[in-house]
Amino acid sequence: MKRTLLLGGMLAALAAAQIQAAPSPISTREGALTDPAGMTLYVFTKDQAGNGRSACNGACAALWPPLAATADDQPEGELGLIARDDGPRQWSWRGKPLYRFSQDQAPGERKGDNFKQLWQVARP
Repeated sequence: MKRTLLLGGMLAALAAAQIQAAPSPISTREGALTDPAGMTLYVFTKDQAGNGRSACNGACAALWPPLAATADDQPEGELGLIARDDGPRQWSWRGKPLYRFSQDQAPGERKGDNFKQLWQVARP
């Protein structure tokens, strides 16, 4: 009986250790939202907040890669998810999809801010 209880307790502890909250896909750096690698995140003025779609697809998405989400990711607070036209899911902030800029090469760079007056740094 003691052996069964001990084994059951060990299995429960192991299961609890494996069920941990996933780290947030965003953080804040110097007033801007960033991805886990510290790369600046952007919003696109042509995206309509809350409609669940991205207006940046194809060649646009090559220049402005979406902040991808996995099938297991769940929205939390102002951090949401949208389904992209090309299939995968994408993180959103306050209803607007989040993107990186392909020309930002190092954490903290903001080369895409106000790009063609259509892109802005995402802010908390």
